[in-house]
Amino acid sequence: MSDLHLYDTLTAKKRPFTPIEDGKVGLYVCGMTVYDYCHIGHARVMVSFDVIYRWLSRFYQVNYVRNITDIDDKIIKRAGENGESIFTLTERFTKAMHEDADNLGCLRPTHEPKATDYIPQMLNMITTLQNKQLAYQGDSGDVYYKVENFADYGKLSKRRLADMQAGIRVDTADDKQNPFDFVLWKSAKESEPDETKWQSPFGQGRPGWHIECSAMSTCCLGDNFDIHGGGHDLQFPHHENEIAQSEGATQKPYANNWLHVGFVNVDGEKMSKSLNNFFTIRDVLKDFHAEVIRFFMLSSHYRSPINFSDTALKEAHASLSRLYHALKLFHDDEIIIDECVWQSDYGQAFSRAMHDDFNTPKALSVLFQLVGEINKAFKNNELDKSKHLAKILKTLAEPLNIAQAGPNEFLQKSLNADGLSETEILAKIDARTQAKIDKNFTLADQIRDELNAQGIELEDSRAGTMWRRI
Repeated sequence: MSDLHLYDTLTAKKRPFTPIEDGKVGLYVCGMTVYDYCHIGHARVMVSFDVIYRWLSRFYQVNYVRNITDIDDKIIKRAGENGESIFTLTERFTKAMHEDADNLGCLRPTHEPKATDYIPQMLNMITTLQNKQLAYQGDSGDVYYKVENFADYGKLSKRRLADMQAGIRVDTADDKQNPFDFVLWKSAKESEPDETKWQSPFGQGRPGWHIECSAMSTCCLGDNFDIHGGGHDLQFPHHENEIAQSEGATQKPYANNWLHVGFVNVDGEKMSKSLNNFFTIRDVLKDFHAEVIRFFMLSSHYRSPINFSDTALKEAHASLSRLYHALKLFHDDEIIIDECVWQSDYGQAFSRAMHDDFNTPKALSVLFQLVGEINKAFKNNELDKSKHLAKILKTLAEPLNIAQAGPNEFLQKSLNADGLSETEILAKIDARTQAKIDKNFTLADQIRDELNAQGIELEDSRAGTMWRRI
């Protein structure tokens, strides 16, 4: 698919995408460290790469690998605080991560390698680096990567090692030869439990964080693969260190394209527990429909920063509701996915947007153009035209995994759990219907006003009285 263009962080250019192997794509995304519930920053990475995966899968056989970090300082600390095994902790939060991703409508990756399953491969890579004079063991027993011996260090983040070193003083208690050398293997500490210690040529210990991804990505996708992705915060030092390790060990280019998802800010500030503006996915799902969160994430380009707030989510809810209102003009079984509509002008416009570095805001604008045309045709009693346009809308929205539920199913979901129950609402609608049959229009209007005051909007249509929460 020669018309797909990706913005590559390494070259800082948007370039035509050409896979290494015709018809196939290898995609690696840095996953979660499973010691706590996923937050909205994780949600953005999940949703962004889910859409990238879905779109690529329309044209290629995609091997989507997203790792799970299940050994790490934070994991050891949290397990100790809880008085539980690290494996009990990581199993629980891996399950929670999957629940969150499923709720957000994300497909599971092709493979989800766990770091603890790849310790031998990490040790092999560390040994290779040591043999190539790119690693050394300090007095503490820790093994470090020697950044000065990798000429291209800093190429991803556009940083020069000499500039970074300026003004930096090495602590005399530190056994690093350079302050930017990073750990490949951490020697075992007596205070840490035995389950965090593995045997190695360098003594008992455990891997550093960066080596985990280098080993898992190259084992699952090969020494050179198509796309490496993750959050913008991982660009330096994590992804920079991955390049140094992988290319230092294999002497081959690591990933051909680097995609980075922009930051999530909260009310204009960086999300941080210290600022008390840190929200887990589960926190947000208590007040907002999961598809609203997904739509909100897609309303900005994946590379751009996005500002999270209740106001922004309410606006996303209103916008998504417009799509569903256009679809609910017809019965669900009248609007089915039809691949032929991709050849329409709307399908071509949507595809051009997605081929342009997965430009979801522009793709969404095509959907809203369709909404206007659907409503116009329906108002003019051009039902066949309106129905055909609705079919295009639903089909084009499928790769974004929005507007795929039954319209009433979505529209009747509340922004929060407060208010009338569905049973109470339907009872009032039945009472209003009976009042209209009895020609008691004053009572019918009174019931409508009462419902509206409680956040329930009614709409009479040829299919009966529909309701939604507002």
